[in-house]
Amino acid sequence: MNGFIRIIGGKWRGRKLSVLNSEGLRPTTDRVKETLFNWLMPVIAESSCLDCFSGSGSLAFEALSRGAAHALLIEKNKSTAIQLTKNKQLLQASNCHIINSDTLNWLKQTANQQFDIIFIDPPFYQQLVPHIIILIEQNNWIKPGAYIYIETEKNGLQSSHIPATWQLHREKITGQVQSYLFISEQV
Repeated sequence: MNGFIRIIGGKWRGRKLSVLNSEGLRPTTDRVKETLFNWLMPVIAESSCLDCFSGSGSLAFEALSRGAAHALLIEKNKSTAIQLTKNKQLLQASNCHIINSDTLNWLKQTANQQFDIIFIDPPFYQQLVPHIIILIEQNNWIKPGAYIYIETEKNGLQSSHIPATWQLHREKITGQVQSYLFISEQV
């Protein structure tokens, strides 16, 4: 049985997109998404976004709906990536690029572009966030002054995982979900 996500703001507001039910897929709730995009409102227009564990595409499609210039979605599961492509076509989102790959492997390459906003919302309880942080820093995926959103299970992120060049901008706990928004240092 398939589910759906709803775009809550911007030019595609109210549009429902099909989502495959697959193991580990946990779309960001409307409540958490509303908070996140209120936080990002001053910087979303014309931004380039990287959605590291796209899943439903909820974060990337919401960003594009609200005026992001470009979004790159990385999704490991082939069926889920195919569904993302169908949703991209439904929205006629030519500024969206979907890559069917393991995020950890894909981010090991040296960046061929940098991003203003990075969404890190991996499957819970797999300790993937510290590895992703290392890779995006090490391989230069982040623009100076970029915003980095991390969504984990409650208490799933340790301060020792966060680079000294990142400043916590916002943090919120909603049920068992903990959300963080960091800003990378300007050079």
